[in-house]
Amino acid sequence: MRKKGWMILLGSLMLMLAAPVFAQEPVAHAAGVGREAFGVLAAGFSMAFASALCGLAQGKAISAACEGAARNPGMADKLQIMMIIGLAFIESLALYTMVIIFVKM
Repeated sequence: MRKKGWMILLGSLMLMLAAPVFAQEPVAHAAGVGREAFGVLAAGFSMAFASALCGLAQGKAISAACEGAARNPGMADKLQIMMIIGLAFIESLALYTMVIIFVKM
């Protein structure tokens, strides 16, 4: 019960302190970094993040295909076809990210 009371008190305090922030006048032009710069920065981070995760996923897929081919050499041809299809799907995620970035910019 005590913890619930503290949470209610903390939540109401945060709501009371947030009200003056929304009451201020909008500034015509603030000095500093513009909105476009943040968009470019976000685009760069999102492409880097997507590319890094796609690289990790591709490495894991190739590793699993090599292990599977080593365990059962008779299935190597089928594993190679499935691996190439999987790599194409993984790479398409990075390409979709790049298309979204170009559309938004």
